[in-house]
Amino acid sequence: MTTGDTKERSTAVLDVSGLQWASEQNVVRAALSRRPGVIEVEVNPVGQTAIVVFDPRVTSLAELRRWVRECGYHCAGQSVPSHVCDPLAEPDPPGVAPAVREAPAEPGEHAGPEAGPSPHEMMGHGGHGAMSMEAMAADMRNRFLVAAVLSVPILIWSPIGREVLGLDVPVPFGLREDVWALLLSLPVIFYSSWIFFDGAVRALRARTLDMMVLVAVAIGAGWLYSLYITLTGGGEVFYEAATVLAAFVLLGHWFEMRARGGANDAIRALLDLAPPKAVVIRDGEQVEIPTAEVVAGDVLLVRPGAKIAVDGEVMEGESEVDESMVTGESLPVHKAPGSAVVGATINKNGTLRVRATKVGADTALAQIVKLVQQAQNSKAPGQRLADRAAFWLVLVALIGGGLTLAVWLLAGAAAGTAMLFAITVVVITCPDALGLATPTAIMVGTGLGAKRGVLFKNAMALETAARIQTVVMDKTGTLTRGEPEVTDVIADGIEEAELLRLAAAVERESEHPLAEAVVRYADAHAPGGSRARDFENVPGHGALADVDGRRVVVGNTKLMRVEGVDLGPLAARREELAAGGRTAVIAAVDGRAAGVIGIADAPRDSSPAAVAALHEAGVEVVMLTGDNEATARRIADRLGIDTVIAEVLPGDKAAKIAELQRDGRKVAMVGDGVNDAPALAQADLGIAIGAGTDVAIETADVVLMRSDPLDVPTALLIGRGTLRKMRQNLGWAIGYNAIALPIAAGVFEPAFGLVLRPEIAALSMSGSSFIVAVNALALKGLRLPRPTAAGG
Repeated sequence: MTTGDTKERSTAVLDVSGLQWASEQNVVRAALSRRPGVIEVEVNPVGQTAIVVFDPRVTSLAELRRWVRECGYHCAGQSVPSHVCDPLAEPDPPGVAPAVREAPAEPGEHAGPEAGPSPHEMMGHGGHGAMSMEAMAADMRNRFLVAAVLSVPILIWSPIGREVLGLDVPVPFGLREDVWALLLSLPVIFYSSWIFFDGAVRALRARTLDMMVLVAVAIGAGWLYSLYITLTGGGEVFYEAATVLAAFVLLGHWFEMRARGGANDAIRALLDLAPPKAVVIRDGEQVEIPTAEVVAGDVLLVRPGAKIAVDGEVMEGESEVDESMVTGESLPVHKAPGSAVVGATINKNGTLRVRATKVGADTALAQIVKLVQQAQNSKAPGQRLADRAAFWLVLVALIGGGLTLAVWLLAGAAAGTAMLFAITVVVITCPDALGLATPTAIMVGTGLGAKRGVLFKNAMALETAARIQTVVMDKTGTLTRGEPEVTDVIADGIEEAELLRLAAAVERESEHPLAEAVVRYADAHAPGGSRARDFENVPGHGALADVDGRRVVVGNTKLMRVEGVDLGPLAARREELAAGGRTAVIAAVDGRAAGVIGIADAPRDSSPAAVAALHEAGVEVVMLTGDNEATARRIADRLGIDTVIAEVLPGDKAAKIAELQRDGRKVAMVGDGVNDAPALAQADLGIAIGAGTDVAIETADVVLMRSDPLDVPTALLIGRGTLRKMRQNLGWAIGYNAIALPIAAGVFEPAFGLVLRPEIAALSMSGSSFIVAVNALALKGLRLPRPTAAGG
């Protein structure tokens, strides 16, 4: 898995179905990483996916797919929604514009039983073979039931049945006890346990070790030893140990797989958003086709209540569109001709005709899904260490089992006793909990964020978010709406409504943002405006015109001096507004100052709550802006912000972030992802806010889909909760093995008579994995700030 600057890189998230146990990820990673052209491989056994970075000049998606199948796992291609995208389409290299899909995929190209019709299956939520995760869990249940049912009579006619349970039942058909147990054990070994032997062979072929090897060795050694004793005349056997061991391992992993499935809820929810069908206009006729067959340039007919199939531009019609499922924005957005629309959003009332602009894997939904999957497949530093430890733990278990057998035999123990201790050591040391410890927490954490429109790029972003001590927020467009609004109207010798009517008549002819703010306010508070004549714009100073026969001048003090207007008592009021951080626009009528209008960039509705939530979490809040000190301080005081850094040029923002970092603090920067790119890159955690559907922001570690500052503390709290679960799970997994291993080896048997049988070891090991999965799922109950009705 070497890297090199000369390599071209493409990234594909592959469907890898059939990963029954967490440690099986080693098989896929080991097999793929040795292939030509493969640069990096990360496998997610929880999500049933693998993220592969490869050189497209050397290998291809088709080759990667074939290599996964050679490992013994199912692979449909890229892990994409099959009803929207072609899973066999080669991914676009980074930095290359996505290829426009001008024609639908060839019929049958990814059809057939291998690909399957289920979008969940195509997204890597399949199971053994091409089964869904639910079917894979059901298969595990069926294997468990067979093992459990047959283990009962085996136990009855075993030494445990006679000595512990006090049962003395004659053996059916006059058979020897061990022969009867052998016959009953055959379905358990050759049906219920076959997945262990099959998985062990796959691991050994890939030249790696995983949990399947351990379980196969434990069950196989116990059963083969007993078979040998039976065939050589009888003696002490433990078919009951092998069959009950199989039953408990299958039971624990049936429960674990059901719990694991809950970690995939976020991706499943995203998958279900895109409609499977779309209505397009072709040759003047309405035709319903699969969404995957929509091509760029198609015109879609979207009726009220229908989902928009792909990204596009409105050609005809007006409507309100609910985009909450993709962007997290709760209020419907008005759409008219020329408006951009996003696939998987819901058209609320009017009928729209939409021209498709992005289809398949290029749609915003597909990009969001890919981003979330890449985050879920990425590994935190702790998990990389755990993965390596899991491999060596398997080796330790196998060596430890052999040493245990040898030591007990040398100590004079019976062969059966020594074998039981050895099998117990092998079973209880299974590292599955270690392999599940962080991937499950990462999947739940990233999924929790995705539901709130908070997209983490990778596991490191989650970990870093948990450690942030200072949040630096850009003012304009982040804490504020980024558009000016009227805050004060001061009239002198004229009615306020008349002042607004005259000023708005002039400003209506201007395109300046401040003029637009005056017009909006006047329309709301003094309707019934007049028309301006002989309009004249004075760039940088204001404008003047005739309104209803009166000469009206609107602008700054310089324009008033040029026009010979004396401000009189309004001069002091103008200074007050300017000192408070507002822009003062003066209106003069017929050569006399008539009023002052204060304009400012207003804070977003959720900004005070966001700052309060960050303070509650113990995070310092810094506002960074290019505005003057007075304007910045006005906003900061209103929001309760700790520190203000004003009058900063865009190019100097990164240097200010570096200054804060030199004090030893972990710093997050929140900005718009474009103008603030250098500062986002400099910060320990770059957070792009208000990204909408533009999720491909290279410099950000976290993308906030909505323009809501309250999502900033949400991201940090999700990071903290996820890191806490990762640490708990790793602590449990490591502590469990450290305590269980000496007990299993019989270290405490001479002194305390403390003995673990293989069956109990299997229950303990499986229970450990189940506890890890359930503990990660508890993250779903994390208390987060309530989302506001609208970010702005």
